[in-house]
Amino acid sequence: MVRPAVQADLNRILKIYAGARRFMRQTGNPTQWPETYPARSLLEEDLADGRLFVIAEEERIHGVFAFAIGPDRTYAVIEDGTWHSERPYGVIHRIAGDGSGGIFETCLNFCRGKCDYLRIDTHENNKVMRHVVGKAGFRRCGIIYTDNGTPRIAFDWLEPDGKETKKQGDLF
Repeated sequence: MVRPAVQADLNRILKIYAGARRFMRQTGNPTQWPETYPARSLLEEDLADGRLFVIAEEERIHGVFAFAIGPDRTYAVIEDGTWHSERPYGVIHRIAGDGSGGIFETCLNFCRGKCDYLRIDTHENNKVMRHVVGKAGFRRCGIIYTDNGTPRIAFDWLEPDGKETKKQGDLF
């Protein structure tokens, strides 16, 4: 089940991100998320803006992600390619799980239910995420840069049947 995160979830969310950072280092991606990323202050900002979600089974949180519909400043400029559409889009950021499996699929089903056009990015060395994103039907679009100036490979996914994009207020 996907639900909006609440303040009481933050300690568990931080543990999930710590585990994700360890997993990234173990799988050849040591630099995408530094030891302090994402900072608690960023998660609190996501929480306040209604874009932080958890994947839970009963009371146990297994995954976390940020999702919002609307322009993302890091996607305003793309190099070495182009987006497949300029229509309104949803953005998935900072997805992580506790290793229980199915986190990306659950996140994706939720996001696809809210928006017919999605964008996501990942580090060049994040081979696991690149594989999962490609398997889910996302297409490589080019290179974007994060707020700290580091490059990321950008992908998008467009609903094949053309259903209309839902608005931000429809998230819950």
